[in-house]
Amino acid sequence: MNGNAADLGYLLAAVCFIIALKGLSGPRTARAGNLIGAFGALLAVITVFAAEDLDHIGLILATIAVGAVVGAFVSRRVAMTAMPQLVAAFNGVGGGAAALVALIELSGADSRSTLIAALFTVVVGSVSFSGSAVTFLKLQELITGRPITFPGGPYLFGALVAADLGACGWAYHQQDSVALPAAVVVLLSLVVGVLFVLPVGGADVPIVISLLNAFTGLTVAASGYVLTNTLLLVAGTLVGASGTILTRMMAQAMGRSVASILFGAFRGGTTAGSTEVSDRPVRSAGAEDVAILLAYARKVVIVPGYGLAVAQAQHTINELVEVLQARGVDVIYGIHPVAGRMPGHMNVLLAEASVPYDQLKEMDEANSELPSTDVALVVGANDVVNPAALTTPGSPIYGMPILTVGEARAVVFLKRSMRPGFAGIENELLYDSKTTLLFGDAKDSLTKVLQALKGL
Repeated sequence: MNGNAADLGYLLAAVCFIIALKGLSGPRTARAGNLIGAFGALLAVITVFAAEDLDHIGLILATIAVGAVVGAFVSRRVAMTAMPQLVAAFNGVGGGAAALVALIELSGADSRSTLIAALFTVVVGSVSFSGSAVTFLKLQELITGRPITFPGGPYLFGALVAADLGACGWAYHQQDSVALPAAVVVLLSLVVGVLFVLPVGGADVPIVISLLNAFTGLTVAASGYVLTNTLLLVAGTLVGASGTILTRMMAQAMGRSVASILFGAFRGGTTAGSTEVSDRPVRSAGAEDVAILLAYARKVVIVPGYGLAVAQAQHTINELVEVLQARGVDVIYGIHPVAGRMPGHMNVLLAEASVPYDQLKEMDEANSELPSTDVALVVGANDVVNPAALTTPGSPIYGMPILTVGEARAVVFLKRSMRPGFAGIENELLYDSKTTLLFGDAKDSLTKVLQALKGL
């Protein structure tokens, strides 16, 4: 393949990536966008093989085959509830891979600008790798999801960042014998990545995953400069920009700044609150009572949350909605931007059950419907409907926009227990006189409600 053909292949791949990002911006086009992006990646790989004079092709193909098999197996087996962990793991692998490539290129850098780009890639890629590993461990509950702080932590973090920059300067001036300073840079960057994420806890962890994803995009873009590959520059810039925008949007959806999310634990400003279970009395009911309440409502707004994903109850709730609609009940889903563990988590979950897109209403639209709603059915959500975000200054979630389900005439919570949500904050709405609680696994509870509804 000549140079013009290769450039055309890279250009088409870049266009595919841009179209894919546009497609991923909405639920109706997300699947097509994902497929277009995958095609662009495949086209890019084929173009590299066709245009470059590669050594060790057999080893490269074998490695690609192993990666493809492992990636396909893991992606198909992972539960929807573990999707954020999967994103964290894949993101960390991407950052680590970029750092390894840059390490190889360090000793052969043909200019000072290339050396600087390679060092940048090593630092940020290593930070992304170790930071993503910590977020995976937190979300997988292999270590505590609460902030991990210690006396002098901010000073140690600052000192290590300064030392890392100093090691980069050392490597810059030792281009002919860069192995030792490069090793120091990698080690310090890995530790910085760990200390960067340890103080983050609660509902802030997914936001840090998004930020680290932006970091990985920057490393890929820098790798493109080091390798003089335009496609890597374009792809990395797209990932970095979109990851940054997503991070800001998630932070805004929680009513907080990115700085407070990253460093708030040092000042006591994390979203990880108490894990104690309240013993205050609440009004509970059986599945038959909830079924009657729903059957004679005119309008119902369902607010899905992480508990729905844990129970894998999306098919059951879709069947429940179909039965209610057959009885003439107007039903919509109110989707909070950060419901679940990642943006779009609930959209993807409900799409698995073939829930029509027009039933999914974003927060602002759903809130406009709630004052005229007879029953708000909250399934496995807590923080995204917690009125403390509006009424309690000093609360870790104060200022976060919420779904105002308290404006409905009646509220039904489906919960496993009185344990607080992901942010660890008690929800006063649970003790309101208009609120009814149905305890149990969401799928089991919805199945019982559905059976009772069919019997009415």
